[in-house]
Parts: sequence; structure tokens; C-alpha cells
Amino acid sequence: MFRLVTEVDRTRHDLLRTRLRDANTSASAVLRSLRGTPHERDAPLHVWALDGTGDMAGGLVGHTWATWLHVTYLWVEGRYRGAGLGSRLLAEAEHTARAQRGCAAARVETWDFQAPGFYRAHGYRVVCEIPDYPPGITEYTLLKRLP
Repeated sequence: MFRLVTEVDRTRHDLLRTRLRDANTSASAVLRSLRGTPHERDAPLHVWALDGTGDMAGGLVGHTWATWLHVTYLWVEGRYRGAGLGSRLLAEAEHTARAQRGCAAARVETWDFQAPGFYRAHGYRVVCEIPDYPPGITEYTLLKRLP
């Protein structure tokens, strides 16, 4: 017999994550090979664009893990859009991931009203499309092999 509990519990969260990591490491030679290497844990990767007054004009927040760059957020202030700033932010993150962290690929999720065309124009390809996530919106997962 089990008792199910629906509550936010940081201690149980951390315990579950540890047990899952241990089970996955036992089951996968690939994950075992990552243990003790720089690719074992995700490492934050942030790129900021500041305007002439030092205000944030845009930024990219992501992380690297297991030779992958994961772009979490990429945003450019409205008045700077169309000037290539987003392209520069993405290129800098990809360069840093490849040259300094040994990443071979990148991934990003974006919604249909955001930037799937932007990422496609930068060599990303759609590998997953989830309609109605959230309702009325399509989410895309895109990947790119880093040269």
C-alpha cells in the first residue's frame, strides 16, 4: 500500500534527483563515462548585450552539458531588433560552447510566435513540434550541429 502526497518538498526533490541520477548512471555506459569530467554537470552560459548607457539591450541565458549547448532564453529589446543583435548573441554563445567547452551541438525550444524562423536561418532544424502547448500555441524543439 502506498500513500501519494502532492506537495512541494525540496528534500524529496533532491533525493529523487539523486536516486534517478544513480539509476541512470548504472543503466548507461555513456552517462557513467561523463562522471568526473567537466561535462558531468551543466554549466551556465550567459551572454549580455549592453547599450551605450550600460542598460541591457539583449541577452542569452543557457547552459552547457555533455557536449551540448542548451539555449534557454534569447531576448532583444524591441528597439534593437532587426539590427543583428540576436544573431551576435547566438553566435557568441555557440562559439563559447564550442571553443571553450567542447560542445558539438546546440538545442533550443521556442514557440511559434517567437523565433522558429530565426533559429532556422541560423542552421537549426526542427526535430519536434508540439501543438497546443500551451493551448493555441505550438512549441518547437530545434537542433544544430556546431561546426
